[in-house]
Amino acid sequence: MARFLRNRSIRSRPLSSFPPSFRPSVLLGSTRMLETIAYEEIRVSENQSTPVSTALVLHGLLGSGRNWRTFARNLASTIASSSPSSDWRMVLVDLRNHGRSAEIKGFDPPHNIINTAGDLANLVKSQGWAWPDVVIGHSLGGKVALQFAESCAHGDYGESAALPKQLWVLDSVIGEVNPTDSDGEVEKVLYSLQSLPSSLPSRKWLVDHMLDLGFSKPLSEWIGSNLKKAGEHMTWSFNLEGAVEMFSSYREMSYWSLLEHPPKGLDIAVVRAENSDRWSPEVLQQLESLANKREGSENGKVSFHVLPNSGHWVHVDNPTGLLETIAPNIVSMG
Repeated sequence: MARFLRNRSIRSRPLSSFPPSFRPSVLLGSTRMLETIAYEEIRVSENQSTPVSTALVLHGLLGSGRNWRTFARNLASTIASSSPSSDWRMVLVDLRNHGRSAEIKGFDPPHNIINTAGDLANLVKSQGWAWPDVVIGHSLGGKVALQFAESCAHGDYGESAALPKQLWVLDSVIGEVNPTDSDGEVEKVLYSLQSLPSSLPSRKWLVDHMLDLGFSKPLSEWIGSNLKKAGEHMTWSFNLEGAVEMFSSYREMSYWSLLEHPPKGLDIAVVRAENSDRWSPEVLQQLESLANKREGSENGKVSFHVLPNSGHWVHVDNPTGLLETIAPNIVSMG
């Protein structure tokens, strides 16, 4: 049975920061339809009758759409102030097994990157939206974005599916993940969580437990933020086993062929966090080579960006720098 939550109006920035003739309203809607993933919509609009462009924003492993609310609001506002005649819908999805989508039954296994990308196509079709112009994916979400574009190009979503104009792949490894290229922190976190009971006494207990295992305080507190009330105890806001299966798929999938031959009309922008440990010298060299490659008119293009003063959590460590990287490129699409 479809469930709907009441729309709320919020203001993302002072009206004085916009041109005098421009008066925006930011609409944050939270809803889902039958057999689709949960999502939230952020929209800045001067004229509700203006054709709407769509950007999908995809979180990383064990995250949720709400992690990207502040950044999405600022991105929507920045685009609106730079191009008042445009109207953008920022759709923050909860990928399967994550956030409010973890409460939804009926997502067919296997819980892999291909099916996770297919969930996005089902959402677009169910809402009657135009196909997204932009897809922004962080970490796990970056590979989901790549798969979504690849499936659109191959016609997997039907004849009506249109290829995005831009993909933003944020600190997400393009090829298969070599465990030796990082410190294995993700694997350690998942193993530690799997060893815990499904019901926990409190958030403080979990944070203290993670600290005792040697994890950092910011990471321990972020893990604790993923707990929700379940009677007198707390449980995860994600489906842990499903998320583990998704991470395994993330490690196995490779999209180098997509970057080597991007479809016509598609711009793939890869952003590496300067202080991230997830990039080997060989991968960096390959990305720089592809970004410098001159493609013919029959191909799309690849760009490579380094986000300074940032670790893996790009939207937290340097949100201003990330905004200044992404927003002008979206505005320039016209």
